[in-house]
Amino acid sequence: MDTGVDPTGQTGKIGAHTMEVRTTRFGVIDIAEDRVITFPEGLLGFGDRKQFCLLQPGDDACFFWLQCLSDPNLAFVVTDPTFFEQDYSVPIRPEQMSGLKIDKLEDAQVFVIVNKIDEQLTGNFQGPLIINTMDKLGEQVVLSDKKWTTRHPLMRVADSPAQTASA
Repeated sequence: MDTGVDPTGQTGKIGAHTMEVRTTRFGVIDIAEDRVITFPEGLLGFGDRKQFCLLQPGDDACFFWLQCLSDPNLAFVVTDPTFFEQDYSVPIRPEQMSGLKIDKLEDAQVFVIVNKIDEQLTGNFQGPLIINTMDKLGEQVVLSDKKWTTRHPLMRVADSPAQTASA
C-alpha cells in the first residue's frame, strides 16, 4: 500500500515526523504527521472522532480509506465523486471557506463516503466531505439539493466466491 502520497497530490514534507497508526485492515502503518486531517466537528454520527488520514491503496486507485487515528476499527471507503458524476459540485459558503481556512477553491478536495449494498456500490452524495488540502482541515456537509441522495449508485460489483485450495 502506498501511503506516501495522498490523492490530492500532496506529499509528506521532507524530514516530517511520522506516527504509527493502528488499523484493523492493514495492521500498523507509518504516516507523516502532516498528513493528519482534522475534522473539528467530527463526521455525522461520529462527532467525537476528529482525526483521520487518507490511505491510498495504489497509485491508480479511485477508492481510498479514511482511517480514524483514535479507533483502529473505524475507517470509511471514500472516493472523489467526479470520477462517477462529472457535473457533481458542492457549493461552499463563505463561512465554510473561512472555517476550513480555504483561500481558493483549488485548495479544497471533495470526497464522498462509499457503501456496499448487495452488489451495488453507492456514494453519499448528499453528505460530502470537504477537505482543505493545504491545512488538512475537513468538514462533512449536508446538501439541501435533493438532486443528490445518500445512496447515489456508483457501480455494480459482483461478489466473488471464496477460493479454496485442495491438497
